[in-house]
Amino acid sequence: MNTTIMLFLVQDGITNGAIYALLGLALVLVFAVTRVILIPQGEFVTYGALTYASLAAGQMPGTAKLALALGVGAFAFDLFEGRKALHGRLVGRSLITNVVLPAIVLALTVYFAAQKPPVAICIALSLVIVAMIGLYLYRIAFQPLAHTSVLVLLIASVGVHLALQGLGLLFFGAEGQRGPAVLSGAFTAGAMRFTGQSLTVYGITIAFIVGLWLFFGLTLYGKALRATAVNRLGARLAGIRTTLSGQIAFLLASVIGALSGIMIVPITTLYYDSGFLIGLKGFVAAIIGGLVSYPLTAVAALVVGIVEAFSSFYASNYKEVIVFMLLIPVLLLRSLAAPAVEEEKD
Repeated sequence: MNTTIMLFLVQDGITNGAIYALLGLALVLVFAVTRVILIPQGEFVTYGALTYASLAAGQMPGTAKLALALGVGAFAFDLFEGRKALHGRLVGRSLITNVVLPAIVLALTVYFAAQKPPVAICIALSLVIVAMIGLYLYRIAFQPLAHTSVLVLLIASVGVHLALQGLGLLFFGAEGQRGPAVLSGAFTAGAMRFTGQSLTVYGITIAFIVGLWLFFGLTLYGKALRATAVNRLGARLAGIRTTLSGQIAFLLASVIGALSGIMIVPITTLYYDSGFLIGLKGFVAAIIGGLVSYPLTAVAALVVGIVEAFSSFYASNYKEVIVFMLLIPVLLLRSLAAPAVEEEKD
C-alpha cells in the first residue's frame, strides 16, 4: 500500500465514520432518555434516503401515507387515554398535530412528486415525513410501555424494526435507488480528491454535533432531556414531562436518521433493508461509547469507519465481521470493569 491509497482509505473511512457518528449519537440520545435501544434507527436512514430519491425521480413515496396513518393512530391513542377528561383544547391540539399536519404534508408530497421538485424541497419533505413517522411511532409503540423493563422495550423495538422493514419493501420495492447529490462539484488537494457530497457529509455532521452541544447546554428542553437521562423519576418529581422528553428524543433521532440517509444515497445505492446494517455500525460506536458518552461515541464511529475502509481493501469479504468484532474486546473490558447495577424502577 502506498501513501495515496492509504490517504484515500482514511478519507473514505472518515466520510463513513461521520455518518456512523450521527447515528451513534442518536442511539445514545434515545437510550439515555427513554431506555429504548432504537433498532429502527436504520429504517429512519432507509426511509429518509428512499423518500428523497423517490421524490427526486418524480415518484410518490408511500412514507407520506404511512405518516398520516400513524398520525391517525396516535390521535386515537390520545382520545382513548384522555377519554375520562376530554376537553376541546386537548382534542384540537392532538387533531392538528396528528391528523391535520400529516394530511397537509401528504397533499404537498402528492403535488410536488408530480413536478420533479428541486433538491431543497425533496430534502425538506423527506425530513418532515420521517420526523413525523418517528414521533408517531413513539406515541403508538413506546410511550404506552415507558414504565416497563428494558427487555420489553427491546422486544417492542425489534417488532417495530421488522414492521418498518416490511413496509419499506412494500413502498420502495426490492430494487435499489440512488438520489441526486446535495452539492455537486469536486476539487483536489494534493493526492486527495474531495467531492461536494463528501464535504456536505463533513459539514452537516460537524454542524449537527455543535447544534446538539448547544441544544443540550443552553436550551430549556435540552436541559430537560439531560435531567431525564440522568434520572427519570427525579426529573418527573421536578416537574419535567418525561413523555415530552421521549417525543423530542425520537424526533431528533428520526431527523438524524433521515438526514444520514439523504447524505448516503447519492454516494451508494440503497435498498429497503440497507439501513439495518448501517444503523448497526452506529450501534457498534454507541456500544463502545457505553450508550452514555457522546464524545466517545463520535470518536468510536470514526474508528469504525476507518477500520471498515481498511478491511474493505485487505479483506473485503470479511469487512463486516472485522467491524463487528470490535465489540468483543470492548464488551469484555466493560463486563470486567463495571459493577452490577440493578435496573432503575420508577
